[in-house]
Amino acid sequence: MESAQPEASPDRVLYQPSPEQVASTQLDAFRRRVEREHGLQLADSAALHTWSVQNPGPFWRLVWEDSGVLGEPGGVDLLNPHAMPGARFFPEARLNFAENLLRRTDDGVALIYADETGTRERVTFAQLRAQVASMAAALSAAGVVQGDRVAGYVPNAPIAVRAMLAAASLGATWSSCSPDFGSAGVVDRFGQIEPRVLVTVPGYGYGGKYFDIRPKIAEVLAAVPSIERCVLAPHDLGGLGKDDALSGLGPLAEHAAAVSLADFLAGHEGAALRFTALPFDHPLYVLYSSGTTGKPKCIVHGAGGTLLQHLKEHRLHTDLRADERLFYFSTCGWMMWNWLVSGLAVGATLVLYDGNPMSPTHTALFELAERERINVFGTSAKYIDALAKQGVVPREEHDLGSVRAVLSTGSPLVPESFDYVYESIKADVLLASISGGTDIVSCFVLGDPTRPVRRGAIQAKGLGMDVQVWNDEGARVIDEQGELVCATPFPSMPVGFWGDDDGSRYRAAYFERFPGVWCHGDFTRETPDGGFVITGRSDAVLNPGGVRIGTAEIYRQVERLAEIQEAIVIGQPWDGDVRVVLFVVLAEGATLDDELRARIKREIRQNASPRHVPAKILAVAGIPRTRSGKISELSVRRVVTGQAVKNVEALANPEALEFYKDLPELSE
Repeated sequence: MESAQPEASPDRVLYQPSPEQVASTQLDAFRRRVEREHGLQLADSAALHTWSVQNPGPFWRLVWEDSGVLGEPGGVDLLNPHAMPGARFFPEARLNFAENLLRRTDDGVALIYADETGTRERVTFAQLRAQVASMAAALSAAGVVQGDRVAGYVPNAPIAVRAMLAAASLGATWSSCSPDFGSAGVVDRFGQIEPRVLVTVPGYGYGGKYFDIRPKIAEVLAAVPSIERCVLAPHDLGGLGKDDALSGLGPLAEHAAAVSLADFLAGHEGAALRFTALPFDHPLYVLYSSGTTGKPKCIVHGAGGTLLQHLKEHRLHTDLRADERLFYFSTCGWMMWNWLVSGLAVGATLVLYDGNPMSPTHTALFELAERERINVFGTSAKYIDALAKQGVVPREEHDLGSVRAVLSTGSPLVPESFDYVYESIKADVLLASISGGTDIVSCFVLGDPTRPVRRGAIQAKGLGMDVQVWNDEGARVIDEQGELVCATPFPSMPVGFWGDDDGSRYRAAYFERFPGVWCHGDFTRETPDGGFVITGRSDAVLNPGGVRIGTAEIYRQVERLAEIQEAIVIGQPWDGDVRVVLFVVLAEGATLDDELRARIKREIRQNASPRHVPAKILAVAGIPRTRSGKISELSVRRVVTGQAVKNVEALANPEALEFYKDLPELSE
């Protein structure tokens, strides 16, 4: 099959760490330790990566030791090392996830919370341990035991961290949704896993408005009978809430399961903190697929694999250290929240933010970075693109001297966004575009503090992750587009899917395309120097005339035009083939006339290929997104082709789908 010609490999270096900087990283120290202990000569991190995938058992044991994991690893590193699925890391291990995140007991700051209204809260490590202890004791008194589920319908605030760690300390499994989810979306998720306790808040704020979610909570309680206790925590919103909305049960007062946090904790203050030692694969989290084609898949992640992966990514790939301040803009409905919280295991301070990232000003997050002296600043590619389009120059308005790394995920970071970060945010910063996902609660490809940052490319493969790009025939390719695969097992593969007793849905999701190999569903290209350029999801890849085209290649050309705010592209079956259809949201004052259409096509033809040029270009008022902020090409394609979108609750703005129904331009 013919394939679209990729752009030239990224070759422009935007950031180069000095030899002294490289030598001072935890990654390079780890490389030297491997050399000493195994009698090797490893020239650089690329050589270390090769060793790590060829020796997975010794590598992951060394990650355990080097990170100081609390627990007993046992004598076996890896059982069934070639089985995918089926491999088991540390089958004899015993550990507790919460114990590893709560190892600090001092008065250093563990959590810094802020929201768009100006609310501020600080929690020390000692205070956090005490809060988790009382919460765990209350959960235990409520009947929660090892293997039960505790769910959170919560904002990215200290209550979420506190409740998760309390559940994990007992051996319960944590799962969360953000409070902007509709009740049907919450029921679709929690109804499957049947939690015993629900922790929530009366409401949340966004964009200067208050949203009371107590009526939605009542609907969830009515639909999920497994919930025996609904714990309502106060949530200070800087005066946005009205009457009893910040702390009162209100309409929930008549519900037998509902109780205020204060009443739930009564009598448990000062409780001793205990940790249940658990197997490596004990279910820690249930995360959810986006669910736009049906009920969300309930993806179960084990405690040990999650902990080791996150420690590796935080310490070695991000060079995060104790007392540094880690920020990632996220909600509790996105796996980046789980990734962020694991920063506690390094001893870092978490900076939590809840609300609109552009409220009250476009640079609200950079104001936060300046005030709280954030060291690692995490955000999304779309946020960076939006700032660039608005001409915002954060470095001129804020002192970002503390920021040494900017992380981006959620969608591919286009080359122009690399330029924007170095020109408008900070010149001497490690820009790490990272990619993995809910499926592995971690990354396949991400940053490397010892390597240069090249324009438009993700720096490196994750250590211990045998990441490759395969063509349709299952052969590895370099500098050609294909499927991102992981050819050998890794510890953060899901334990399984909830309710998938025979494992058939799990195997079908990742291992059917290439038997025995994880196929992630990303259409990507590995550059000759080991970087990666991701061009879209495989299930959204366009296929006009048999040529596979990643959607990100089109977005890059279109969205740099000043007249275009954002875009979404699909393949529409047409006349025995597939034609490319592009929908654009116009910037204020712009008009989609023949001149703009011609310019869009010219940009795409010249900078991508003639195959990428859309047959139709239409203006729409909005683009549907999942609740983690990703555009939903599949839902638009289903609407355009007359199919039902099976689970609109998975979308943050399902009303946007109306713009794509019965368009006369698409019938000709």
